[in-house]
Amino acid sequence: MKFNDMLKKKKKENTDNTENINEVDNEQLQNEGQDNAQETEATATETTAAPTAEEKLKDELAQANDKYLRLYAEFDNFRRRTIKEREEARKTEGKDVIVALLPVLDDFERAQRAMDKATEVAPVKEGVTLIQNKLKNILGQKGLKEMTSIGNAFDADLHEAITNIPAPTDDLKGKVMDEMEKGYTLNDKVIRFAKVVVGA
Repeated sequence: MKFNDMLKKKKKENTDNTENINEVDNEQLQNEGQDNAQETEATATETTAAPTAEEKLKDELAQANDKYLRLYAEFDNFRRRTIKEREEARKTEGKDVIVALLPVLDDFERAQRAMDKATEVAPVKEGVTLIQNKLKNILGQKGLKEMTSIGNAFDADLHEAITNIPAPTDDLKGKVMDEMEKGYTLNDKVIRFAKVVVGA
C-alpha cells in the first residue's frame, strides 16, 4: 500500500511539476510575445516619430519651393503693377503744362475772331503780343528760359553753328553774330540748342 501511495504521490508531483513547467513556459512565451510586440510598436513609433534625414530634406525642399513660388508671384504682381502705373503716369505727365496752356489757346481763338472783324492792324498786333507774353510767362513758371546768344562767345554746349561769316571787327571773331532759332533751357538743362551764325 505504501508503495502504491508513493507511486501516486510521485505521479502527482510529476504532474504538478509538468503543469508548473507548462505554466512557466506559457508565461515566458506570453512575456516574450509582449516584449516582441512592445519592441515592434517601439520601432514603428520611432519610424513614424523620427523622420529620416531624407524625409527632412524633402520637406525643406518643398517649403523652399513654396516660398520661391510665392515670392516669384509677388514680384510678378509688383512688376505688372509698376508697368501699369508708369504707363498711366506717362499718359498724364504733361497734364499740368497743357492745362496751364489752355487759356493761351482760348486767347488765340479770340484773336482770330477779332482779326476777321478788324480794320486796323495795330490792335491785332497788340493782341498777339499780349498772347505771346502770356505764353512766355506760363512757360517761365514751368522752368523754361530763353538763351541769350547774340554777342556771346560760341559755346558748343549751348549753340549749334549753322554757318560762319566774316566778322566786321576782330573782337566779334568766334562770337555769335546772329540767331536763326532761339535756344531754351528747362530747369537749367538745355532742351534745344540755339542755331546761330558765328563770326570768323
